[in-house]
Amino acid sequence: MNDFKIALIQTTSDLDLRETESRTVRFIEEAAAKGARVICLQELFQHPYFCREQDPQFFDLAETIPGKTTHRFSEVVKRLEVFLVLPLFEKVNDTVFYNSVVVLNPKGEIVSHYRKMHIPQDPGFEEKFFFSPGDLDWPVFDTPYGKMGVLVCWDQWYPEAARLMALKGAKVIFFPTAIGKLHEESEELAIQQHQAWETVQRGHGVANGCYIAACNRVGTEGNLTFWGQSFVSGPYGSIIARASHDAAEVLVVDLDSSEQEEFRRIWPFFRDRRVDAYGDILKRVIESDD
Repeated sequence: MNDFKIALIQTTSDLDLRETESRTVRFIEEAAAKGARVICLQELFQHPYFCREQDPQFFDLAETIPGKTTHRFSEVVKRLEVFLVLPLFEKVNDTVFYNSVVVLNPKGEIVSHYRKMHIPQDPGFEEKFFFSPGDLDWPVFDTPYGKMGVLVCWDQWYPEAARLMALKGAKVIFFPTAIGKLHEESEELAIQQHQAWETVQRGHGVANGCYIAACNRVGTEGNLTFWGQSFVSGPYGSIIARASHDAAEVLVVDLDSSEQEEFRRIWPFFRDRRVDAYGDILKRVIESDD
């Protein structure tokens, strides 16, 4: 099958967990009704973005995998017969927590489990306080439409992450995200940062011949206003579809595997990689020969 649909669910998150989850289920139902077979939710979708401050009470939001949320949404995907990219705040024990994603297949089974590998630490994004770096490598998952992968937010800036997913066969890379503008930042800087965010991901798509599907949240939480503007780009880096900057939205997008296959044949980047010459990429700093 060459043609298939994916969906990105861009929305806000409420303090009321039950209301957030119920609204999310309605959006998933809408996406499935429009023909989407793989549906992606935003990073940490269940709650407001609690990483804006270092407050230990927020560890109470974490849960195990599998757990109550995977169980609830397993029932949803079985009923709708879709794949679901489901971000979660994962608790392993009392001291180890991850910013995680599971993928549920149409049978309600967990077919992929990923833990965010790159953990940011910036004003308004205090994630190192909450999350350990991921330790589950770079998993991809099988669908009838080809292999797909998931990276999370800060991962989207790293070409190595997207390349490893693509080398494992990913045709689509999903990026559940929570990113936006701090109110003390200028509008000019916010525009530049948004352009950088979108451009680097579109570049990953070109370098790897992949579809990129970035699912951001919207709304204002404290001094942070999220950009929204979830998007899907193609192998040539062009934007196929983009959501609004301020509204909850279900973005359903048609993808074509044949276009991707043609791109990879015309631009054989994987064939021409000099894998014999990249050893220094494993170093954090390369010392000058001078």
